[in-house]
Amino acid sequence: MDRYPPIAEHGLIGDLQTAALVTSRGVVDWFAAPRFDSPSIFAALLDHDRGGYFRLAPDTADATCKQLYYPDTAVLVTRFMSPDGVGEVIDWMPPDTGPTATDRHTLVRTARTVRGSVRFDMECRPRFDYGRAAHRVELRPGASVFRAPGATAYLQSTFPLERDGDDLRGSVTLQVGEVAAAVFTVCGAEGGAPPAPPTLEGMTQELWDTVEFWQKWVRGSNYRGRWPDMVSRSAITLKLLTYRPTGAPVAAATMGLPEQVGGERNWDYRYTWVRDGSLSVRSLLDLGFVEEATEFTRWLGDRLRESEGKGGEPLQIMYRVDGEPLLTEEILGHLEGYRGSAPVRLGNAASDQLQLDIYGEALYALSEGHEVAAQSGYRGWKVLSRTLDWLADSWDRPDEGIWETRGGRKDFTYSRVMCWAAFDRGLKLAADFSRPADTERWTRARDSIIEQVMAHGWSESNQAYVQHYGGEDVLDASLLLMPRVGFVAPKDPSWLSTLDAMDRTLVSDSLVYRYDPAASPDGLRGSEGTFSLCTFLYVDALARAGRLRPARYTFEKMHTYANHVGLFAEEIGPSGEQLGNFPQAFTHLSLITAACTLDAALDGQRY
Repeated sequence: MDRYPPIAEHGLIGDLQTAALVTSRGVVDWFAAPRFDSPSIFAALLDHDRGGYFRLAPDTADATCKQLYYPDTAVLVTRFMSPDGVGEVIDWMPPDTGPTATDRHTLVRTARTVRGSVRFDMECRPRFDYGRAAHRVELRPGASVFRAPGATAYLQSTFPLERDGDDLRGSVTLQVGEVAAAVFTVCGAEGGAPPAPPTLEGMTQELWDTVEFWQKWVRGSNYRGRWPDMVSRSAITLKLLTYRPTGAPVAAATMGLPEQVGGERNWDYRYTWVRDGSLSVRSLLDLGFVEEATEFTRWLGDRLRESEGKGGEPLQIMYRVDGEPLLTEEILGHLEGYRGSAPVRLGNAASDQLQLDIYGEALYALSEGHEVAAQSGYRGWKVLSRTLDWLADSWDRPDEGIWETRGGRKDFTYSRVMCWAAFDRGLKLAADFSRPADTERWTRARDSIIEQVMAHGWSESNQAYVQHYGGEDVLDASLLLMPRVGFVAPKDPSWLSTLDAMDRTLVSDSLVYRYDPAASPDGLRGSEGTFSLCTFLYVDALARAGRLRPARYTFEKMHTYANHVGLFAEEIGPSGEQLGNFPQAFTHLSLITAACTLDAALDGQRY
């Protein structure tokens, strides 16, 4: 067993409340429950010895491994090919489609032999609460149980199990056509009734029900463009990363995976960013998923209403999936981190940062399509209107910016651009729905911002819009959103020269860096890879600018960096390796956006 497989060597499964990663060699090395942001149960990805894992694979180390998704689903198939035979492990979690959160979540693993004879070994070694909580195991007929403070888990198997200390293991040899299964069910502290004994007939029906759920959902997409497989996989990934009871998407399924192996940029991304969720609305609407887009805007409206009358900022930049604002950051010093990348951080101190751009993204989300905007109603509008009144007094301040740097506040150009977008969209909504608003005040603020950006966010020497005021030589890929929100025309000479400057400074063989930390210190040691979100935003901007050949070539090349099942992490390293938390929602939503824009441009349509 590889102590630390490459980040890209994983597939994702989930039940719409939490998710697990499965390596291409059949090991579940990340799983937190009952929610995405709950304590981990399997976390060998962050510490092989202390984190815990669940392995189901052939006992031979020389088997060739292949992994794929059953078409248009979140059902993962891992294949093992050896001289003695060919075996498969099928992993899935039955989707929990109800609106109520539950403490019970089930991970189903079935093994079968399709050629010859294959012996499968199983090891189930949970480590509760990030490996901090001791557990005991009870080996029972039908449903063995792991008990830890605050958590209970059952393991059921159709083949014999035996104790290995406080863990469980077993093995079975399967001939062609034979099937075995192991079912891991996590419950709350009390545990509740043990799950019903699994039967192969029942699990087969459950598998096909899960397949039908996902394929039916994908059939709801209206995408008819050139890249259906990549777009569908990205849409499924966004759905998998969305907490069904509230409609809130998490930024990624994992925590602590490094932006540079051995470095300190290791963040917890299992929370809901206002920015990420807001930008996902356009991607979902582009595909016709109005219900998912509306659910997030409802969640966003709830956050604004909760802040009414409390003073301070109307929005935090991120929340827990249930809307809880407390995200205290701590170091899990007992975990060595992925390949020694410490510290492993739990929680996220950036939640306290001032990032004024989020108001632009929030209004962008609320204005994208009348189906989404209309659902807020009059009371929702009044909350939104008061938020813009607050922003009219508050936009002209330094902040930490979109990338959550820890190098001090600056007058970030992107933050000003998105404040402009907030007022621009607010004015359009007031007109479209004939709502009462202080439109004169909003108009003055909007116009003041554009005048300020043109005066201070433009570099004559670089002929480009820059990261922050006074930063003549510092470019920033976040500004690739400027034409999308309408701040500049996509073929404006100033924008085309900005694209040229970015190409010289931030682009490396079509991959795009966020910014240059050497030119704009961010308060952290080390470097990072190219940012996959930015590469897809670059494709979007090139397509809007009419530069279709480089746009399409960049987009096609980017597909070669996807992993074997079409998933992307946050970044791409110097040797093409995936880095950062995985899979990254921001990357997949921007892939959808880029595909839709590029399709429209290639078809000669307006977008």
